Amino acid sequence: MIPNDHRTCILLCGGMSKRMGQDKGSMIIHNKPMIVYILKTLNYEIGEVIIVLNDRERIAKYKSMIDYYSCEKFSYKIIFVEDEFKNKGPLSGIMTGLKNANNSYCLVIPCDSPYITKKYINSIFQIKNQIKNDFDALIPYHDDKKSLIKQLSHINDKNFKLKLIEPLHGIYSKNIIDQMQKNVESNKLDIKSIIKHSNAYFINTKNFDEVNFQNINCPCDLK
Repeated sequence: MIPNDHRTCILLCGGMSKRMGQDKGSMIIHNKPMIVYILKTLNYEIGEVIIVLNDRERIAKYKSMIDYYSCEKFSYKIIFVEDEFKNKGPLSGIMTGLKNANNSYCLVIPCDSPYITKKYINSIFQIKNQIKNDFDALIPYHDDKKSLIKQLSHINDKNFKLKLIEPLHGIYSKNIIDQMQKNVESNKLDIKSIIKHSNAYFINTKNFDEVNFQNINCPCDLK
């Protein structure tokens, strides 16, 4: 039996990488592609990884690359999928991943977050299990207050700043697929808008090391 087989992670690797100037997931950092660091961190924490890429050529490239650089076998199943809607940003990638997942709730991680920790992965899934009712999204947010978790319906929209959330490090439910598809098809690609109008919960990032949310977006970040 695969450990934590009720946990799925969607890895978003279909971006254009315009600021970096090259594909980020396959970038070599300290002798390994960036995505391999994330895959190793996920080991023994989840049961399934959905890697979303934007075409079959990149899927073949990533399969070969991961096989070459991964000396050890992963504890989870890896599923490579092609983005259903090309060049539509992370919203399409999340939707595609959710459609191909075997579990109802999936953690989303971008391929440019190599510093994500096992502690974060385990903690966010544990918090997800503490929520008794169904929900659409569980999203980290930056707030100076000490509260662990809050629900969108309890938030005054004028005071809650969606710009302070981390939508690409959260957990999403399959319940939100239909709304995501409608938005993608109508070219409404803002993930925050989806979250604002969903049954969402928010976790205070003060409970985690900030390194979990550090991205490598451009060459200057490599320094």
